[in-house]
Amino acid sequence: MSVLVYTEVSRNKIRKSSLEAVNYAAHIANQLSTTVTAVTANGGDASIFAELGKAGANKVLTISDEKLNDGNSAAWAMALDQIAIVDGASVVIFSHDIMSKAIAPRLAVRMKAGIVAGAVEYPSIADGKFTVRKNAFSGKATTVYVIHSEKKIITLLPNSYPVQLNGGTAEVVAVAIDLSSIAIKVIVKELKKRDTSKISLPEAELVVSAGRGMKDPKNWGIVEDLASAIGAATACSRPISDMDWRPHHEHVGQTGITVRPNLYIAIGISGAIQHLAGVSGSKTIVVINTDKEAPFFKSADYGVIGDAFEVVPRLTEAIKKFKSSHQ
Repeated sequence: MSVLVYTEVSRNKIRKSSLEAVNYAAHIANQLSTTVTAVTANGGDASIFAELGKAGANKVLTISDEKLNDGNSAAWAMALDQIAIVDGASVVIFSHDIMSKAIAPRLAVRMKAGIVAGAVEYPSIADGKFTVRKNAFSGKATTVYVIHSEKKIITLLPNSYPVQLNGGTAEVVAVAIDLSSIAIKVIVKELKKRDTSKISLPEAELVVSAGRGMKDPKNWGIVEDLASAIGAATACSRPISDMDWRPHHEHVGQTGITVRPNLYIAIGISGAIQHLAGVSGSKTIVVINTDKEAPFFKSADYGVIGDAFEVVPRLTEAIKKFKSSHQ
């Protein structure tokens, strides 16, 4: 028996969220007195998989098949099901991201497994049952799920735990899978890749976000300047992406991306409940707004009542000055 983990490679390195999932799996494996097997697409030099061993994986299985390309969740579910059978895995861990949200439910059906999506804590394990906690009601409450089934799948909300790397190593093995029975029903016509020089929003430790208070997309330069000064990812509220001021992959909130950074700076965002649902897990929230009655201030750790066009450039300048004097 093993604990299986679905992992992804991005920009020729293991994604931070995947390392978090391996850490999480290693904790479970320790309680079950078993091992961790990470599964990933064979996407380059085997040296990039070394981090998986340091995160707690005992073995890394790489798979290659053109049907796994372009995010074919049905093919991935079949592949993981085959690997789980061969590896004797009864527990499968994913990061709670876009790709895993598509794969994990399909795999649960194949494995006849109980599934909890978006866990925020380690499971409590007793008598073969997993007790798992996740957020509910936009982060205002916690729900408790008990998985009774023999096989279990958990997706871990990113940034729930800091990544911990040790001196562990993992054996990297290429394995064969049979996806001949999978029919390709969706044809990908075009792929638009994001700017790889920018920090991935779901994995960002620092996020600078802005809303309609910016008044015009031409004013976004001060947001990007602040983000650049502190090494943060940029984000926006839903109205901003709906108006095409910013790309939709920067939209955070209930209907967008959920983030849990160490620092979330909200500029000119009122703080509607839908937006708070996607950012409430942030460790520290700083709000900058001219409206002292803005709902966001109730959720903020720090609040600045002032004009963003005055506050943000001065904040950026102060940060640059501080950094230059401490080099």
